[in-house]
Amino acid sequence: MKRKTIVRGLFWLIPILGFQIFSCSDNFLKVPAAGSLGNAQLLNQAGVEQTLIGAYNSLKGRDGWNGSFSGWVFGGVVGQEAFKGSNSGDQADINPLSTFSAPATNSYIASKWAACYDGINRANTVLKLLAQVPSGVISAADEKRITAEARFLRGVYHFEAIKHFKMVPYIDETIDYGKGNYKVPNDAVIWPQIIADFQAAYDNLAASGMDAGRANKYAAGAFLGKAYLYSKDFDKAYTALNDVIANGVNPAGKPYALNAKFRDAFDAGNDNSPESVFAIQASVNDGSGASNANADLVLNYPYLSSLPVSCCGFYQPSMDQANAYRTSGGLPLLDGSYNSAANALSDVAWTKGATSVTADAQPLDPRIDWIVGRTGVPFFDWGTYTGPAWVRQLSDAGPYSPKKLTFPKSEIGTYTDNSSWTPGYSAVNYNLIRFADVLLMAAEAAVQKSTPDLAYAVAQVNKVRTRAANPAGFVKISTDSKTDWQAYLANTGNPAGNYVINNYTSFADVPTALKAIHFERYLELGMEGHRFFDLVRWGETTNGSGNPVNLESAYRYNASLAGGSIYGTGFPFVVGQKEYFPIPQGQIDLMGGALKQNSYFGN
Repeated sequence: MKRKTIVRGLFWLIPILGFQIFSCSDNFLKVPAAGSLGNAQLLNQAGVEQTLIGAYNSLKGRDGWNGSFSGWVFGGVVGQEAFKGSNSGDQADINPLSTFSAPATNSYIASKWAACYDGINRANTVLKLLAQVPSGVISAADEKRITAEARFLRGVYHFEAIKHFKMVPYIDETIDYGKGNYKVPNDAVIWPQIIADFQAAYDNLAASGMDAGRANKYAAGAFLGKAYLYSKDFDKAYTALNDVIANGVNPAGKPYALNAKFRDAFDAGNDNSPESVFAIQASVNDGSGASNANADLVLNYPYLSSLPVSCCGFYQPSMDQANAYRTSGGLPLLDGSYNSAANALSDVAWTKGATSVTADAQPLDPRIDWIVGRTGVPFFDWGTYTGPAWVRQLSDAGPYSPKKLTFPKSEIGTYTDNSSWTPGYSAVNYNLIRFADVLLMAAEAAVQKSTPDLAYAVAQVNKVRTRAANPAGFVKISTDSKTDWQAYLANTGNPAGNYVINNYTSFADVPTALKAIHFERYLELGMEGHRFFDLVRWGETTNGSGNPVNLESAYRYNASLAGGSIYGTGFPFVVGQKEYFPIPQGQIDLMGGALKQNSYFGN
C-alpha cells in the first residue's frame, strides 16, 4: 500500500457551508462528500487545515483526464509530441484540439477552465475562513504558513488558466457571490498578480519541515522563476531560478538534485525524491476506491489485450517526438533533419505498410527508451515491444506507446490500485516542476537576461545530459539468465539501443544556445505536457519562426504518415489566433457579458 501524508483522506472533500465561493456555475460545488460541516466546525485549526488540503486536492483536476493538470492533452497532444491515440471516435473532443479548431463549446476546454477556477475557489476559501477564525485559535506562525500555502496554490491555478486562455480574470478572496462582485472582467493580463502570490509564498514559507507534497519556499521560488520566464522578465527569472539551484531543498531538507538515473524521476517507489520540486501527489490501496490515484494517466497505456494493462491506447508518442532522439556525434540534430529519410527511426516503416520492422540500429539519445515504446526494445517487464500489435489503430496514431509514466508489471498491486476496473490507476506522482526543468529554465533565462551568460547556460544543460548519459540508467537487454528488467535493475546486460550522447562543449552565441536549450526541453521533458506551451511562448509555432524545429514542422511530418490521418492536409494554425484556447462559451453566457472571448482564437 502506498500512502502519502498530504493525500490521506482526500477522497472526501468538505463542502464549505456559509461561504459563497466565486463561480460562474454551481458545477464547481458539485464534489463528492462524505458529510457536511458548518462554519462553527470549520473556524478552527482542524477545519482550516482540512480546507487547505481540499485546495491541494484540486491539483487532481476535474472530470478525470478532461481537466487534467498533467497537460497530456493540451500540452502534449496539441504540441504534436503525441497523438491522441486509441481511435478517432474515442474521446473525440480531443480531435479538434489537435487541429487547432476546437469551438468554445468543447468539453475538454470547459473542464480545463472549471479545474482552474475550482482550485482558485478553494484556495480563496482557505483565506476567507482564516480571516474569520477567532483570535488566538490558530498561532501566528500557522496563520502565516496557511496563508502562504493558499496564495501559492492560487498562483498555481491562475498560472494554469493564463497559460491556456491568456485573458482570464484574477479572483482573490475579496470576491464573493453573496456580495454581487463576482462578475470580474478578463480585460488585463494577470502576470503581476500571479507573481505577487508566488512572491508572498516564497517570502513566508519555510524551506523544510513540512509534509511531503506541500509547498515550501523553494517550490514557490521555482514557480516564481517560471512566471517571470513566461512573462519575459529574464533577469528576475534567472535570479529566482538560480536561487533554487544554489540553495533549494525539498520538504525533507534534502538539496534538490537530479536522480542518478533518468527513470527514477518517474518511478512511484521514488516519488518525492530530491528531483521533485512540486508534484501532484498520488496514493493507492488506501480505501479511497482509487480516488487518490493518478487518474490523469489511466487511459495512457498500450492496448494489446494480453498485457498487464490493456487500456486504453491513448497518448501515443508521435513520430516527430521519437525521431528527435536521433543523435549525430552524440548531440541532437538541431537543424530538424531528424525527420529526414536517412535519420528517421526504423519504426516509421510501420506507417508505410511494412509487415515487419527491425530494431533501430543508428545512434540515439538513451532517454528515448524510457519515453517511447518502440520495436525491439523491452517495455519494462511486460515483454519486448513489437510495434502495431500494441496499439489500437495504427492509422490513427502510429506505432508507438507511451512509456514515461507507465509502471513495471511487478509493481501491480503495490503501486497500482486493485480496487477499481483497471490496475492503470497508479501511485506515481506527476511533477509539475522537477529539478531538470529548473535547470533548463535557468539556462534559458541566463541566455536572455540583460547580460547573457552562455557558460552558465551550457553548464545547466550539460548537467541534464550527463545524467541521461549514465550507463546504469540505460534500458538493458539481458545477456544471461536474468530477464531484461532484472538486467536493468542489476546494471548488467547490454544497452537496448545504440545509445550515443555527449555534452556540449560551448554555445557559440545566443541563437545557438536557445536552439539547444529548446531542443533539450523536448528531449528531457517529452510526454510531460509542456511542449505546446513552450512552443507558444518561444514563438516557434511556424516554419517562419527561425527555428526549423517548430510546431508546424512536427505537425506536417506527423500528418504525412499513417498515424496522422486525423490531420488532413495543410497546417491550420494561425499566428495571433491559435496560441490560446477559447474561453468556454458556457462561462461567457453565465457571466452576462463580464467575460469577453479572447481575440487570440479569432473570435
